[in-house]
Amino acid sequence: MIPALRTAFNKNFTAEKYKAFLKDIKEQYDFMPTFRISETPVFFSANFTEKTLKTCEHIIDVLCAPDFKTKSQAALSPENIVPNEDEHPTFLVIDFGVCEENGELVPKLIELQGFPSLFFFQVDLARSYDKIFDLPKNLTPFFNGLDETSYIEKMRAVMLGGTPKENVILLEIEPEKQNTLIDFLATENYLGIETVCLTKIRKTGKDLFYTAKNGKDTQIKKIYNRVIFDELARRTDLKPAFQFSDDLNVEWIGHPNWFFRISKHALPFFDSPSIPKTFFLKDVDTAAIDLKNYVLKPLFSFSGQGVKIDVTPEDIAGVENPENYILQEKVYYANAVETPSGPAKVEWRLMFVWEKNAPRPVLVTNLVRLSKGIMIGVRYNKDKDWVGGSIGFTELE
Repeated sequence: MIPALRTAFNKNFTAEKYKAFLKDIKEQYDFMPTFRISETPVFFSANFTEKTLKTCEHIIDVLCAPDFKTKSQAALSPENIVPNEDEHPTFLVIDFGVCEENGELVPKLIELQGFPSLFFFQVDLARSYDKIFDLPKNLTPFFNGLDETSYIEKMRAVMLGGTPKENVILLEIEPEKQNTLIDFLATENYLGIETVCLTKIRKTGKDLFYTAKNGKDTQIKKIYNRVIFDELARRTDLKPAFQFSDDLNVEWIGHPNWFFRISKHALPFFDSPSIPKTFFLKDVDTAAIDLKNYVLKPLFSFSGQGVKIDVTPEDIAGVENPENYILQEKVYYANAVETPSGPAKVEWRLMFVWEKNAPRPVLVTNLVRLSKGIMIGVRYNKDKDWVGGSIGFTELE
């Protein structure tokens, strides 16, 4: 999207460099990510970045408004409410599709979440792209004046905040089976915290404990939560020693309630040219709108599960709980990145952290997904190249 950089990257690309790049990724933790990593990063122009950040500011204005907690309360079902909620989330990620209007590339909001993403693997990914493909030195994957060193320092301050690392864990369900395992390894590398399966936690009164790698029985004082709740709901075979709804002597790094409050449930609250019109299904007369212009999405599922792209009246009639669905105006991704095997579509995730007592979150880094399928995601991009996980670089000011 910076034409000169795209042309130069494609011209200098070789299959040997890509193999060396993947080898460099694998060697960092003696582990290869289970998702495909793209052959290329994406170079975002200052103009496109400015438009995207302007939309982010509108979104953050809504999230910071005094009435947001009231408006988002309906996202919390009684069985999912976790005690001791923070005033705001620790993490915020906002996904934009790169689209085209009047011959110009523009951002369009896709989704957002008050939940973490690959905050640490992206550091390694950016370094490998830079190292193997010899990127120009005026490019950065970070924002707000951060570089790799200051970024890690900020993340350590946000997530540990002076708590001994042995008393902080990353919590997940069977982490060794998750596609995000590479990020768990990176998190442990940079912060020194261990990744622990939900089923390996012990509870005594209101206190939680785990057995550390050194064999010591260790109290958990902070939990960096990576458990996705729709997966937890499906895993009825699990028998954890505690429930998220328990009143516990722990501090959540990313309180679980924000997983629901800042989600697809928040999309109808926004109003911006870069934000597709979105309605709660329960609030719209579907006979009065052209369904072909909308996507039907369940509020509380992830990775594209349950999404209907070509919506029919039968689909609407088959929804049992319309309060748990939205209709979102369709977004048409542009062929934004030229590759040797045809153009790719781009989704750009901007990743924020929100420090305690800070008035607003701060943009720190980003993630990119490239696609040549009808949707972003692995299942739509099988047997394709120049697609998959990536990162965006912008030019230093």
